[in-house]
Amino acid sequence: MRVALVTDSTSDLQTRAQEMGVEVVPLYVNFQLKVFKDWLEIKPADIFRGVSAGAALPSSSQPSPADFKEAYGRALQKADHVLSIHISSKLSGTVQSAMLAAQDFPGRITVFDSLAASMGIGMMVERAHEMLTQGADLNQVLVELERIRADHIVRFTLATLEYLKKNGRIGGAQAFLGSLLGIKPILTLKEGRVEAAGRARGEKKALAEMVEAFKTWAKGRQKIRIYYLYNADPQAVEVFRREIAASGLPVEVRATSEVGGVISTHTGPGVYGFYAYSL
Repeated sequence: MRVALVTDSTSDLQTRAQEMGVEVVPLYVNFQLKVFKDWLEIKPADIFRGVSAGAALPSSSQPSPADFKEAYGRALQKADHVLSIHISSKLSGTVQSAMLAAQDFPGRITVFDSLAASMGIGMMVERAHEMLTQGADLNQVLVELERIRADHIVRFTLATLEYLKKNGRIGGAQAFLGSLLGIKPILTLKEGRVEAAGRARGEKKALAEMVEAFKTWAKGRQKIRIYYLYNADPQAVEVFRREIAASGLPVEVRATSEVGGVISTHTGPGVYGFYAYSL
């Protein structure tokens, strides 16, 4: 059985998806009274420039079932079945839209909730593509994706608390105090939801805490694949990359990718971090 892959734009695979022949369904960014397709029509830099100039913070919305129906139709022209891998259902309604569209193709679509975002989705899509290329069947791929979903690590930090404040995720007084004290939140995803993994005073301490979290998780693992993510400032992740490279751990760097407009809407500029899993 030939299996095609479909994902959404929050996987942040960009040109890599095209190289793998993966269909990408864009989410939407609602900004300055217009609706833009994530990555295709708006980039993070467009958002940050607009907000800096005084524009209201954008919002995001999931693809419609009709968007998925189109993508599935194209994918099924070259395959017997579609494996559709998407952003956490706890963060977006994208999985729900995909499942509604799948009803029009009985028995031919499998929707997989990554419980992740950005390169967390991307790494699962890449692993699925790798296994399918090597001759694995759909069930084998799903078992592997479930393993990765259950056993991986993600950490990221933010340069500013302002976007969290504007999104109502953190109180104004707390954001002000955090900025005044130089507090940098260290975040993770647990069961598909963004949660605090720690906080540090200053950039160096935040970096050290994330490196230590990675080393603790990596202990005893024989082969680790790591995916770095950032926005606005690629240098922000470079120091972290060098720290991991110097750790002596069995790390294979698979990608360093900018996060798109949808996720940047909620993080603001200067986010950086990583996802990793072991083989």
